[in-house]
Amino acid sequence: MTARFTGKTVLVTGGGTGIGRGIALAFAREGANVVVSGRRAEPLKETVALIEAAGGGAATVTADVTDAREVTHLVEETVARFGSLDAAVNNAGVFVPPAPVADIPEADFRRAMDANVTGVFLSLQHEIAHMRAHGGGAIVNVSSNLGAHQRVPGLGAYVASKAALSALTRNAALDHIADGVRINAVSPGKVDAPMSTLPGESPEQKTARMRREMPTGRAAATGEIAAAVLYLASEEAASTVGADLVVDGGATA
Repeated sequence: MTARFTGKTVLVTGGGTGIGRGIALAFAREGANVVVSGRRAEPLKETVALIEAAGGGAATVTADVTDAREVTHLVEETVARFGSLDAAVNNAGVFVPPAPVADIPEADFRRAMDANVTGVFLSLQHEIAHMRAHGGGAIVNVSSNLGAHQRVPGLGAYVASKAALSALTRNAALDHIADGVRINAVSPGKVDAPMSTLPGESPEQKTARMRREMPTGRAAATGEIAAAVLYLASEEAASTVGADLVVDGGATA
């Protein structure tokens, strides 16, 4: 147990399941008050229950980050609940069905771009606006090793959205470090979470597939991704600006 974030308020979008839940729990263990956000209330309540059972402070705010009005409410409600916004993790995103570029339904492409790029853009705008008016803060965007670091046939919509997010992160970092807002990204590879499980795949089948596909022989634990996020959000990374930290078990080495 450490206390790098004692007295701090951290917002985690997409905090109801998987990587987002792991990140929220990790911040709470290090003393933060955590606001978890997403489109579905029940998973968010489960995350908060886990945090509170461990003695942490947490709250939920249901919001769709692709809607600017809901993002405005999200940031305002975060500050109202705990009095500040010191760090934010923009983790909400979607993975659309695979298809060659020529066959991607327009609706799927737009959904990937809306959630993975526009949603983060809107979140950044409102988070930065608060932080630069209140002494600064740290923001970590959750991107992917697919995009700027690797391309895979059939995943053009997702790859394009995450490549755009990586570029947006770096530009935002340059734009706002003078405002006291430090912005970075973490780019996970395959993680032991629902998004990296194939349809109908059993845990045993996934384990066998990871042994074949990953240099480490396994998917990353959500806690390993959370550790990278917490480092970038902490004062230990005070000189780390515009980084894109790949945590993918060597898949893109």
